[in-house]
Amino acid sequence: MVLKVLNLPDDKRVLVDLRSSDDAGIFLLDDNRAIVATVDFFPPIVDDPYLFGQIASANALSDVYAMGATPLLALSISCFPPKKYKPDVLCKVIQGAIDKCNEAKCALIGGHTLKDEEMKFGLSVVGVVSPDKVVLNSTAKPGDALILTKPLGIGLISTALKAGKADDNVIEKATEMMLTLNKVPAELMVEAGASAATDITGFGLIGHSLEMARSSIVGIRLYADKIPYFSDALEYAKMGLIPGGLHKNAEFSEPFEHIPDEIPQEMIDILHCPETSGGLLISIEKNKADRLVERIKEEGFEDATVIGEVVESPRGVIEIVP
Repeated sequence: MVLKVLNLPDDKRVLVDLRSSDDAGIFLLDDNRAIVATVDFFPPIVDDPYLFGQIASANALSDVYAMGATPLLALSISCFPPKKYKPDVLCKVIQGAIDKCNEAKCALIGGHTLKDEEMKFGLSVVGVVSPDKVVLNSTAKPGDALILTKPLGIGLISTALKAGKADDNVIEKATEMMLTLNKVPAELMVEAGASAATDITGFGLIGHSLEMARSSIVGIRLYADKIPYFSDALEYAKMGLIPGGLHKNAEFSEPFEHIPDEIPQEMIDILHCPETSGGLLISIEKNKADRLVERIKEEGFEDATVIGEVVESPRGVIEIVP
């Protein structure tokens, strides 16, 4: 990675920083508290500015949840093209962010906006966690089951939307999923004693699974027939409505993945699809997995399911099983 050349500060209070590929940084305050910090922003993924603000916020908050932490406060980050949009558009975006943060009981206390040629929005989020409750992506254990809490395919649906090909019902379902906070699954995984976790966002399922495998020095086996996805996203992949980020994800992970020939290309596209405000990928002891899935489903995450397992070897490799 390019960032490996940086001379990072040496501070014993820093528990997680750029040296790992985790979802957020962690700074130890005292024996009982640690601060979790993250930032994320991106261009609009839906046409409605209010919904965009909500989705961007849910996406940023997800990094804190993935660490087993509770979000406390947030700052907004905006790029706004005043020649393209009226000021009320930015107000609607920020109001969406405020409302989603309120739902998370996280205070949006300010932010910064720059003029730009393209709209972008997101949050810097600060949370808190007990040091002994932190959930990392680097502690998955061989023998663990892997749970995914939301379906895949948002990048394909978004591309179809931009092309005017997406069905309204699909857009509605995908939007509802993106608006759903990962708060409850995160709380349940901590309570159940999850070994490791990450959230599925821009690098797709295989990309984020690869981060977990490499950081944990394990292998990961995913069962293609168990992975939840939006069925229409599969159809959009067949139509060639492929987001640019999907190709980049596939190119990056190709040397570290074993995908048998019988897996259809459109399913491979689903596995590499960049997600927005996606679900949690949770690594947990197999004897605890079914009960955790059951509890997550009871809270409305109907697609939550066991999709694979952590294996001893080959390390740093993602194996797809038909």
